[in-house]
Amino acid sequence: MVVRLRLQRFGRTHSPFYRMVAADSRAPRDGKFIEIVGTYNPIATSAGIKEIRLKADRLRYWISVGAQPSDRVAWILGKFGILPPPPQRFSLQRMIPKKDRAGDK
Repeated sequence: MVVRLRLQRFGRTHSPFYRMVAADSRAPRDGKFIEIVGTYNPIATSAGIKEIRLKADRLRYWISVGAQPSDRVAWILGKFGILPPPPQRFSLQRMIPKKDRAGDK
């Protein structure tokens, strides 16, 4: 049984709220889970704060026994120092116009 750390979507239309759960990889996204290990509210409050609550000890436990985080969960855990940040998927060199790049030509 492969355990994944992933987000379960709750909330209304256009107002998502997520639970971070440890779940069997074969279970549906919003289906059965093993344990709730955090929450994530991507809608900013009036103060501009996006709320994330994590059970760091339980997250470290699940990672130590081989749970695989989804892409978004890995990004969140990288921001909070629980996992090393995932590698960037883009090249900073490609953001510079070709005529201005050093080393071309």
